[in-house]
Amino acid sequence: MRIKDLPDEELLLPGNAACQGCPSSIALRLALKALGRNTLMTVVASCTSVLQSPFPASALGVPLLNMAFATAGASGSGLAAAVERLVRKGVYAERPTVLVWAGDGGTYDIGIQALSGAAERNADFIYVCYNNEAYSNTGTQRSGATPYAAWTTNTVSGKREWRKDMAQIMVAHGIPYVATASLAYPIDLYEKFLRAKEIRGTRYIEVLAPCPPGWKFPSGHTIKVARLAVQTGMWLLYEHREGTTSYTAGTQRLIQGKARRLPVEEYLKVQGRFRHLFHPERDEGRIAEIQRRVDRVFETLEFTYRMREHIMDIEMLPPR
Repeated sequence: MRIKDLPDEELLLPGNAACQGCPSSIALRLALKALGRNTLMTVVASCTSVLQSPFPASALGVPLLNMAFATAGASGSGLAAAVERLVRKGVYAERPTVLVWAGDGGTYDIGIQALSGAAERNADFIYVCYNNEAYSNTGTQRSGATPYAAWTTNTVSGKREWRKDMAQIMVAHGIPYVATASLAYPIDLYEKFLRAKEIRGTRYIEVLAPCPPGWKFPSGHTIKVARLAVQTGMWLLYEHREGTTSYTAGTQRLIQGKARRLPVEEYLKVQGRFRHLFHPERDEGRIAEIQRRVDRVFETLEFTYRMREHIMDIEMLPPR
């Protein structure tokens, strides 16, 4: 599939209030192309609450609820229950898709309790965390998704803790579908939403969302930064379904040796939030620690891939 093959219909409309280069608007545009007009959406307090335009206007071509910060899992569960009831009564000829849209603050931190409860009940919705790795809408404070050493307004010398791995927390819930995605690989993102649409139960998709004002890079570089995150191994692309994890797009090519993994500093140095790692002096210790973490992950992934290939080669040998 190619970008020109994507549906022409636009459900994120012109004139919305997004910043230039806004990653959430790019992700939402692609997601709605995959899910279509028969979608019911709930948005919790986040940048998307603003970009979908102030009352009484709306920049979205689907029904939408604006909800409080902590309510993503609860409001999604309520919509899913209402849809089930209306389907049973014959009100809907075709079951709508319930789409829950939240940032990392409303997912990793404030909303994790309601999301975990909904996942444990296997509530029937697609939950999207567009992860800009901070509370960007309120001035760029640290969240549970903020990476180690990143500047925010309350980690001015760089965050001391490593971020949670929320996608793996959702895998541990045993839900039917978990995926990660990147704006730099739009077909991979689009196809993951298509697959999620055909599955019932709780589906979780996390999209890395490089934020120009929060991450401090030019607004025209959103896709470049998103691509570097994958090319350096700082962001993994995969989907987990039926107990099996499959790596996709740029991450798959790195694991298979079809592309060269770039040093993490290629990603770090294009963002002002990591400037203190390079100026006024280079912080070799923290840069090296970030690189070591990524290297350890890929050592495991590459070893696992080689073992699988070796086992497949053995299975293809003729019997003695």
